[in-house]
Amino acid sequence: MKKSAISKELLEILCCPKCKGDLVLLDSGEGLVCRTCSLLYPIKDDIPVMLIEEALPAPPDKTE
Repeated sequence: MKKSAISKELLEILCCPKCKGDLVLLDSGEGLVCRTCSLLYPIKDDIPVMLIEEALPAPPDKTE
């Protein structure tokens, strides 16, 4: 799978729009996970979709 082109600097300033918690980039680069909310914010065309209504349930193994 393709790695995301999101910069480390951008990852450091992004937060969950729902709880303002930290986000973790999936190893696959497909999305950002909020462990607090158990939400996955997808990355489309190297742009994180940071809309709560577009978020998906996070994979169970990524919320621990």
